[in-house]
Amino acid sequence: MSSRTLKEIDPNTLKSWIDQDRVVLIDVRETSEFAREHVTGARLMPLSGFDPDDFARDHGKIGVFHCRTGNRTGMAAEQLLATSFREVYHLDGGLEGWKAAGLPLHVNKKAPIDIMRQVQITAGSLVVLGAILAAFVSPWFLLLAGGVGAGLTFSGISGSCMMARILGSMPWNRNA
Repeated sequence: MSSRTLKEIDPNTLKSWIDQDRVVLIDVRETSEFAREHVTGARLMPLSGFDPDDFARDHGKIGVFHCRTGNRTGMAAEQLLATSFREVYHLDGGLEGWKAAGLPLHVNKKAPIDIMRQVQITAGSLVVLGAILAAFVSPWFLLLAGGVGAGLTFSGISGSCMMARILGSMPWNRNA
């Protein structure tokens, strides 16, 4: 276990350090999240494909990692500390903290919403539809709600989401 700890940095201090070219800012969210909005100049390195060795050329700089709220970076502390940065921080409050501080973002409103939000919207809609149809048309429609619940349970256990794959191949997600 590393003797170093993952320190927090507040958004305003981080902005100052970015302006002074003291840090490498790494966004650990997924590609679709980054495409929609990100701190200008941040590098994308999703935790799903994270490799601590990818930062060897930046060993003399300070590494600052962030996600949307700070939860993912906090949970991935050991991975982040395994990088070769001389110091490692995570952004207090994540991207939400950055926005709350009124700091600038690159925003692309045309980019699709995050794929997991799309899964939640689709799955929730199918469950509600199944329940309504079961109440007013036929109780057999409960199988729709049950099937979606079983699929979500399998996804949580296996780490593989068929609905996310299907939604990811939809035309509105292809260019993200």
